[in-house]
Amino acid sequence: MSDENMIVDKVRAALERDPRLPHPMEVAVLEHGGMVTLRGSVGSFHQRHMAVQIARSVRGVRGVEDELSLDLRDHWEDDEIRGAALQALSSDPDVPEDRVDVSVDAGWLTLKGEVKHQSESNAAFEVATRIPGVGGITNKIEVVTAGR
Repeated sequence: MSDENMIVDKVRAALERDPRLPHPMEVAVLEHGGMVTLRGSVGSFHQRHMAVQIARSVRGVRGVEDELSLDLRDHWEDDEIRGAALQALSSDPDVPEDRVDVSVDAGWLTLKGEVKHQSESNAAFEVATRIPGVGGITNKIEVVTAGR
């Protein structure tokens, strides 16, 4: 078996083992020179994010090109997404309360606000990836340090 086929098989097996991807067979895996391309569709932004992370974690993978599309089978209205996002952000202990706001346009979520640490911005982004119905995320959270 060639190295190329071995990497594809390892990525495919990793995707199939992970419970965060309910339909791993909808993802095609291609490889050339250690660069993996993921094509097909997933049901949420979170699943897309996880598929890329899973592929990156496979030994021998040098990089991942994400060509996945979202098939939002359970369509959510923008106001519903915003409400779910605000609730999730306010419930997360790593996201400072009342420092991050959310806007949503056609399923695309934008995070805005000011935080003191990059880890808080990262936490808000990670929380947002788990919101159902999100087609994409723009992180406009500004990290403001003391003395600025």
